[in-house]
Amino acid sequence: MRRLAIRPGGIGDFILSLPALESLRTDYLEVWAAGPNVPLVRFADRARSIASTGLDLLGVTEPPAKLIEELRGFDSIVSWYGAKRPEFRELVESLVLPFTFFQALPPPDAGVHAADFYMDQVGGGGNAVPRICCEVERENFAVIHPFSGSARKNWPIEKFRALARGLERTMPVRWCGGPDDPPLEGAVRLDDLYELACWLARARLYIGNDSGITHLAAAVGTPVLALFGPTDPAVWGPRGRNVRIAKWV
Repeated sequence: MRRLAIRPGGIGDFILSLPALESLRTDYLEVWAAGPNVPLVRFADRARSIASTGLDLLGVTEPPAKLIEELRGFDSIVSWYGAKRPEFRELVESLVLPFTFFQALPPPDAGVHAADFYMDQVGGGGNAVPRICCEVERENFAVIHPFSGSARKNWPIEKFRALARGLERTMPVRWCGGPDDPPLEGAVRLDDLYELACWLARARLYIGNDSGITHLAAAVGTPVLALFGPTDPAVWGPRGRNVRIAKWV
């Protein structure tokens, strides 16, 4: 069976979807995702950015003929893309394309962790834990990533700096910035998320907000202290045996 999985969304949402995506493996699996997330797809036969396929044009304007031909080449298309676009769903139905649509975000009353929600959607079960393999040696330094996708989720930068001063009595501290984060003097910045993941895997400790980079650190097995503010860690917390979560107010 040839299967296509289409998973849009930010870094954290994508990482929490990894167990579900991996469970979809068949004779041939292709994954289409947001461009920055493509390097994290290590388990599929092929990975492409959604933007590069022309999929965004489907249901909006005349799509590339090659796109329709490519979609017809799959026996199964599992899509978190387009679930809330009626015109998109109607078009793929009229083209007799083998789409199965899933909600991209768990509803507020879901009552389950997001990783389990995505796994349940595809017929899996159990405690879904995202994992990204990096064959590197652990080193003696801590990483602090003080950003997230929303300012309201950020612990004050002054508190991170005070924490860093205390940590520096024990080990070197390196600051980290993700691809979309604002400038931070001296921060390590790697735009390729798999390269960033493997750099984080070398750290002895990672501290950060509720962010995609925090999920990345957890997925490679680095000891993580995740600082949560307004969001619910029971739904959106990073997972892993080395993860600890603290709530701030």
